Amino acid sequence: SLIGAFFIMYLSGFTINVLSLLGIVLATGLVVDDGIVVTENIFKKMEQGMNKWQAAKEGSKEIYFAVIATSITLAVIFLPIIFLQGFVGRLFREFGIVVAGAVLISAFVSLTLTPVLNVKLTRKVHKHSWFYNKTEPFFRWLENSYHATLKGFMRARWLAFAIVIACFGIIYFIGKDLQSELAPMEDRSQYRLMVTAPEGTSFDYMDQYIDSLAQLMIDSVPERKTVLTVTAPGFAGSGAVNTGFVRVTLTDPHERSRSQDQIVNMVNRNLSRFPQGRAFASQDQTISVSRRGGQPIQFVIQNNNFEKIRTVLPQFLEEANKSPILMGIDADLKFNKPELRINIDRMKASQLGVSVDDISSTLQLALSNRRLGYFIREGKQYQVLGQVARSDRDDPTDLKNIYVRNNRGETISLDNLVTFSEETTPPTIYHFNRYKSATISGNLAPGKTIGDGIQEMQRIADKLLDDTFATSLAGSSRDFAESSGGTSFAFLLALGLIFLVLAAQFESFIDPLIITLTVPFAVIGAMLALLAFDGSLNIYSNIGLITLVGLIAK
Repeated sequence: SLIGAFFIMYLSGFTINVLSLLGIVLATGLVVDDGIVVTENIFKKMEQGMNKWQAAKEGSKEIYFAVIATSITLAVIFLPIIFLQGFVGRLFREFGIVVAGAVLISAFVSLTLTPVLNVKLTRKVHKHSWFYNKTEPFFRWLENSYHATLKGFMRARWLAFAIVIACFGIIYFIGKDLQSELAPMEDRSQYRLMVTAPEGTSFDYMDQYIDSLAQLMIDSVPERKTVLTVTAPGFAGSGAVNTGFVRVTLTDPHERSRSQDQIVNMVNRNLSRFPQGRAFASQDQTISVSRRGGQPIQFVIQNNNFEKIRTVLPQFLEEANKSPILMGIDADLKFNKPELRINIDRMKASQLGVSVDDISSTLQLALSNRRLGYFIREGKQYQVLGQVARSDRDDPTDLKNIYVRNNRGETISLDNLVTFSEETTPPTIYHFNRYKSATISGNLAPGKTIGDGIQEMQRIADKLLDDTFATSLAGSSRDFAESSGGTSFAFLLALGLIFLVLAAQFESFIDPLIITLTVPFAVIGAMLALLAFDGSLNIYSNIGLITLVGLIAK
C-alpha cells in the first residue's frame, strides 16, 4: 500500500516533503486496518473448523463489501482537503491525495494479497499459541464487561440524547478557551529587530542607534551566531533613512538552554533602555505567504474620508497600547512630515495687479529645483536648475525676499500677498482595496496567539469605528483568517460527504445520522488532548479533526 502511495506521488509529480511524508506516516496506520479486519475474519473461520483455503475464500467474501465501503468512506473525507483554495489548499493537496490513494490501494491489497498471505503463512494444523492462551482471558473479560455495560445502558436509552447535547456544550466551552493560530511557532534559530526613529532622523544618528542595538545583542545573547544590521534599507519605501533592522541567528536548539521564544521575550524587555527610537523583536511565522514578513498582527482600517482616519487613528493606537494582549503597536500612516502650506490672498493680489499664476510661477522658479535646460562646458553636460540659494530658502520668513512683478511693472514682496502655516502631513497616503487606509500592526504578548490578537483588534474597532469604516486584515493575520475559513468549510463539507456516502451504503438516512452523531465524542477527546498538552487550534490540528471524522465513520 505504501509503495502504491509513492507511485501515486510519482504519477502526480509530487515531491517528498514534510507534508507528503506526513501523509505517508498517517497512511501507515490506516492501511493496516483493512488487513487486520480481513485477517481476523479469516482466522475466525479457521477457529470454526474450516481449512485455510476455504477460510480465506469465505472470510474475504463475507466482508469484502464492508472493506470497500469503509475505504471509500475514509478516502472521501480527503476530497474537501484536496479542493481547498488558497495557500492552505496548496499545502495540503499532496497530503490529501497521498492518504486517499494509500487507503484505496490498501482496500485492494486487503482483498487480494492479504488472503493469499494468510493461506501461505498459516500453519496446516491450526492451534493457539502460548501468547493467545495467556492473553485470551483478559479479552474475554473485556468482552463480557462491554456486553454487560451495553446491556445496562440500553435500559436507559434516553440518556444518549442528553449525552450528545452535553458533548456539544463541552466542545463549545473547551473550544472557547483554546488558543488559535495559523501554525505553532517553530524554533528556527533566528529572530529580527525592526527599528524606527522619528521622521527627519539623519543617517549618522540612525546608524549609531542601530549599532547600539547590535551591541546589546552581542552582550546579552551569548547564544548568538551572527548579528547582521542594515541601516536605511532600500526596500523600506518612503522615509527609509529613519528605518533599519537587526537580524540575529542563533546556535542550534540542542546547543543552547534557552528557546528562541525566551530569548526574544528577554530582548523585548531590554529594548526600553534605548529611547532614541522604537524597536521590537519578532519571530518569523512558521507559515507565511508574504515574503517581506512583518509583525504577526496587521489590522487595516479603511475609509474614503481621510480626515476620519486622521481623527480616529490616534485613539485606536492609544487603546491598542493599553491592551495586555498586544505590544509594540505601530501604524504605517504617520502624520510626521513637516509641510509649509502657502495661502494666496486673492483679493489683495487682485488689487495690486498680481495674478495667481504669477505668484505660483515665481514660487516654482524659486523653490522647486526645476530643470530648465542643459549646457555643455569642457565637453561635459550640466543641468540648469531653477532655485534660489539654500541660505535664501531655509526659513519661511525668506519669502519676503522674493518679489513678483505686477501688471504695471512694479515689484511687490511675496509676503504681502501670501500667508503661510506650518503643518504635519503623512509622507505617504496608503490605499487598500481602493479605500484610503491605515494599517495598525503589533506584536503579541508572551503566551498569546494570532487569534487572540485579531479578536482584540476587532474589539477595539467595534468600540471606536462608526459604520463608514471598513476593516480588513493583512500579512500573517490575513493568512490565518483564510486558513481558518477554509478548514472550517472543509470540516463541514467532510461531514456532509460522509453522511451522503453512508446513506448510499446503508440505503437509509437514520443509520448515517447515528454514526454522524458520534463525531462529537471523538472531537471532545481531541480538544481535551490539545488542552492538556497546551496545544492550539491551528492548520495542522484542523486537518487532524477532518481526518478524525473519516476514522470515526470507518
